[in-house]
Amino acid sequence: MARGRLRVLLGAAPGVGKTFAMLEQGRDMARDGKDVVVAVVETHGRAATAALLEGLEVVPRAQVEHRGVRLSELDLDAVLARRPAVALVDELAHTNAPGSRHAKRWQDVTELLEAGIHVVTTVNVQHVESLNDVVHAITGAPQRETVPDAVLRAADDVELVDLAPQSLRDRLAEGNVYPAERVDAALSHYFRLGNLTALRELALLWLADEVDSALRTYRAEHAIESTWEARERVVVALTGGPEGETLLRRGARIAARSAGGELLAVHVSAQTGLRDTDPAALATQAALTETLGGTYHQVVGEDVPRTLVEFARSVDATQLVVGTSRRSRLAAALTGPGIGATVIRHAGPIDVHVVTHAAAGGRFALPRVGGALTWRRRLLGLGLALVLGPLLTWGLEATRTETSLVGDVLTYQLLVVVVALVGGFWPSLFTAVLSGLSLDYFFIEPVRTVSVAESRHAVALALYVANGVLVSAVVDLAARRSRTAQRARAESELMLTVAGGVLRGQDALATLIDRAREAFGLAGARLRAGDEVLAASGTVGAGATTVPVDEHAVLDLDPGTASDRHGAGLDGAGNRLLGVVVAQVGAALEHQRLSRTADAVEPLRETDRVRSALLSAVSHDLRRPLTAATTAVSSLRSRDVDWSPADREELLATADESLGTLTALVTDLLDVSRVQAGVLGVSCRPTDVDEVVLPALDELGLGPADVHLDLDPDLPAVQADPALLRRVLVNVLANAVRASPPGVPVSVRTSAFADRVELRVVDHGPGVPAERRQDLFVPFQRLGDTDNATGLGLGLALSRGFTEGMGGTLTPEDTPGGGLTMVVALPQAPCGEGSGA
Repeated sequence: MARGRLRVLLGAAPGVGKTFAMLEQGRDMARDGKDVVVAVVETHGRAATAALLEGLEVVPRAQVEHRGVRLSELDLDAVLARRPAVALVDELAHTNAPGSRHAKRWQDVTELLEAGIHVVTTVNVQHVESLNDVVHAITGAPQRETVPDAVLRAADDVELVDLAPQSLRDRLAEGNVYPAERVDAALSHYFRLGNLTALRELALLWLADEVDSALRTYRAEHAIESTWEARERVVVALTGGPEGETLLRRGARIAARSAGGELLAVHVSAQTGLRDTDPAALATQAALTETLGGTYHQVVGEDVPRTLVEFARSVDATQLVVGTSRRSRLAAALTGPGIGATVIRHAGPIDVHVVTHAAAGGRFALPRVGGALTWRRRLLGLGLALVLGPLLTWGLEATRTETSLVGDVLTYQLLVVVVALVGGFWPSLFTAVLSGLSLDYFFIEPVRTVSVAESRHAVALALYVANGVLVSAVVDLAARRSRTAQRARAESELMLTVAGGVLRGQDALATLIDRAREAFGLAGARLRAGDEVLAASGTVGAGATTVPVDEHAVLDLDPGTASDRHGAGLDGAGNRLLGVVVAQVGAALEHQRLSRTADAVEPLRETDRVRSALLSAVSHDLRRPLTAATTAVSSLRSRDVDWSPADREELLATADESLGTLTALVTDLLDVSRVQAGVLGVSCRPTDVDEVVLPALDELGLGPADVHLDLDPDLPAVQADPALLRRVLVNVLANAVRASPPGVPVSVRTSAFADRVELRVVDHGPGVPAERRQDLFVPFQRLGDTDNATGLGLGLALSRGFTEGMGGTLTPEDTPGGGLTMVVALPQAPCGEGSGA
């Protein structure tokens, strides 16, 4: 029996229209004459979705009783007995009721497929197993129902049901997704615009990767080795040379010419570790790659051109960018074609761009002569040759016979190998020549002369010397590779330690300086700016070497007893590593400077803004209640007018109201100054929200006709200052009541989400445009209110300051149907640092 086909409709979030699309596809297939049944569908009370069920056969659900509750589930046996051509199965990630045949609905679907039934199903991206933790980090909501990636990747078709985030929020606000009582909480929690945008991107990326994987599988199954240019992929070959940045920018421009183009940078490391690269330059180029939106890769291979081409083919590259050779014409003529020419020859259908640069065609220079061993080892090898050579000659001559020549040659050969192991190439070469002369003079006829009687002996002597030279070269090469590998391991350990120390939160500068001193074996290292010491490790003496970090700071390195290896005598590899350390020190130093500058400027900017607003308020807003009170009192004291008792009472009420307003304004001004200065006194303790809401209503004189309460009886206590929280609610409620139309009550709702408790004050007034919402929290902003009782516009500014002082947030949101919702969110945990508790 042929296995059924699986089609999955993937959505970024609930409400995008997956079930609607599934039912529409089912109706289309039914009109085409296919046998289609609805195995299970969840309409969630949506009339438009339920209407699509008309005309489709619906298999009755199985009733499962669990702990006295009857649950309806997909009747797997009924669908198998019915054996339709196509079954519509909603919510693939659903967990079946206990006692069902399978624990998960995707397992029911698998059985339907194995029975030869085609299945169309739906799933949201938050239920994909590999993305579960990512979705949790984005939304804060854990997902317990997941579908293994293997199930989705085995689907024959995966179709994305897409809807713009704002369009989904509009559908939600109109009541087309959830019931009205759930809309508010959904908009403020899971269905925030940022959450929906991130989930949509996650779904698109997952589907794009799945399409790419399917394309690779198809090509592999059909043995298609040629590159399919479904997406422009540009690979840039980096050597660690100065041309790297030029190549990267050229590659980025090529990738940007087509939509969805990818940039990949790759560096090929030699298996021997002997290739000359600059770690600092590679680190800089890797950072530039990420800045340009690409990815950096490092592969190992001895044949660089072939390795580059193999990497490009493995990632389905369409373009390969390499730099023109830095060798001179003479060097190219002597050593053959360069990497670029070889890459072009092997690239096949991949386009190769050979980019010229400033470092191309360098001048010819003779290679430096130098060995891998220290001078001490070389002197020891030379001394060994001078001591053992004569002793060996004396011994062999004393025991010489007519047939001992072969043994004499092998004995001298052994001496050459021993000296090579100890002293390397040059002492071994000296030993080979010296022993060859000794053999000729003492053991080859005619003896005691440097002439050779037989030509075969001359040939043997020449081969012996050549053999000694080759042995010396092999030993020296092995020593060179060993030292290079040890150096590379030490450099890797240094950079890993430095990066780990910084990532673990240690002081970046102190960590870098300390690790640099240890790595280079220095007596001391010190970072200073002029006479100010920024970081130091060990003791720095008068003979320290100064290395500039930037225009302000320098690094003092004291080699101490290690002057033969470090300080001014650093070798090439040491200088490259020192360059990496200096670059990181400069970056850490610049980060510290920028942080200090930002910290210093922000309070000044805020203070200046508040000072300007305060002067404006004092000159305008305080004048009105003060003028009203002064006028009322002056009128009462006037003897020119005979005031009636009613008039006198009205004047006294005006003075009393104005002075009360003036007292409240001055109190708010003092509180704002405390908030701005960071000296707000906060005393946090476990607090029940109910204990704060009711006194706030009493203070404002609000009753059931003015406010509708929807308080969660199981709400956990918040950690807050009850007095400050009460002032926050009074300010927010007063604004909401003032904005609501007559006869329309304000709603106060509480709920718990993740580790926070939210208190929502909902009005149905005109609302506030999104672009002006942050103005609500700016001191002395009133958005058009000008009556005498309005105040300075400090209420919401104070409320946000009080809320943040308690470790919470105060944010405005749209009210579904029109209006503004103010959300006070407070942690269940204790107040954070800086609360003043």
